[in-house]
Amino acid sequence: MNIAHQHSSDPVRTRLLKAALECFLADEYHKVTTRLIAEKADANISMIRYYFGSKEGLYEEMIRDTLGPLLDVLDGPMLSSAEGLSSFFRLYYDTMTTRPEFPKLILKVLALNQGPGRRFIQQLLERGRTRGAKKVADLKTQGQIAPSVDPDILRMAFVSLAMTPMLLKDIFEEQMGHAMDDAFIEDLASFNGQLFTAGLAPAAHR
Repeated sequence: MNIAHQHSSDPVRTRLLKAALECFLADEYHKVTTRLIAEKADANISMIRYYFGSKEGLYEEMIRDTLGPLLDVLDGPMLSSAEGLSSFFRLYYDTMTTRPEFPKLILKVLALNQGPGRRFIQQLLERGRTRGAKKVADLKTQGQIAPSVDPDILRMAFVSLAMTPMLLKDIFEEQMGHAMDDAFIEDLASFNGQLFTAGLAPAAHR
C-alpha cells in the first residue's frame, strides 16, 4: 500500500492539500513556498516531505486529488448508459463548485505552461481519453449510442460544456442577475445530459 493511499483520510494531509490548492490558485508556482502552505494548513513543514516528498509532489497530488474522482467514473457504473451523462455533468459541476478556481489553474498550466504540472496533467487527461474511448466503444457495442460517434469529439464537447460555466461563472452570474446555485446547476447538468443523450442516440431512436 502506498503512502498516499494509506494516509488519504489523514486530517493533516487533507489540510495540506486544501492549503496547497488555495496557495497555488492565488499565486504563481515559484512564488508559493512549502513554509507558506504548512502555515496555512497549521502543520509542520516536515509533513509535506513525509506525505508528498516535495513541493512538486504536493502540487501533483493536489491535481490528482481533484481530477482523480472524475476519471475514476470512467471505470464505474455511472456511464454504463448514455443517460448517466447528466450525473457525470453534475459530478463535474459539484467538484468544481467546491474548487471554483481549479479550471482556471488547469487552463493556466496547459495554455500558458505556468507551473510544473503540464506533463502530469496531460498524462491524467490521456488516461481519461483512453478510458473514455473504451466506454464509448462499450456503449456502441450495446447499441446505446450511434456507431458514428467519434470519442475525441465527444470528449471535447463534454469538456467544453463542463468547463465553460465554471471558467466564466462570475460573468454568467452577472449577466443573469442571479447565482448559479444548486438548483441552477442541477438544471444545467440535466439539460446538458439530455442534449448529449439525444445527440448520441442511434438514428432509429431520435
